[in-house]
Amino acid sequence: MPSVNLRHSVRAVVLDEDDRVLLCRIAIPEPARAVVWAAPGGGIEPGETPLAALRRELREEVGLDLRADPPHVWHQEVVAAGHAAGYDGVVNDYFLVRTAEFTPRGTLSDEQLAAENISGVKWWRRSEVASYTGDDLFAPRDLATLLTALTTSGVPAGPVRLGL
Repeated sequence: MPSVNLRHSVRAVVLDEDDRVLLCRIAIPEPARAVVWAAPGGGIEPGETPLAALRRELREEVGLDLRADPPHVWHQEVVAAGHAAGYDGVVNDYFLVRTAEFTPRGTLSDEQLAAENISGVKWWRRSEVASYTGDDLFAPRDLATLLTALTTSGVPAGPVRLGL
């Protein structure tokens, strides 16, 4: 079987005291050409641990300073041509971060965020995610169901394996 080159990433399921989730609006370029609302996070740099990458990404994208080690709640592997530029797919590890509501503003400039295809950040209620009928997508696709399980059943014993 040929080797598969996957991009390893970390993401934070950031929930405020009202269980609203913080999502970044990402415009995915060619070939997908889609807009996706996804948890803040990104690629793990060479030599970087997953939690160090998560801390860096949260500081850069939304301005959240992560002090404690959050629980690992979801694990996703997507092997699909074109899903991540230069890779055969992506591995996303999601960590649960509970915080008080804050106004997201990271250390990256608007131009730097745009270079990472991020065009906005927004707090969403679970009901808004579930009832959304626009053209944008959510990542993972069943985000509303996953959030319901997380907020009603709590942190799983081990990371839940996700589909697309």
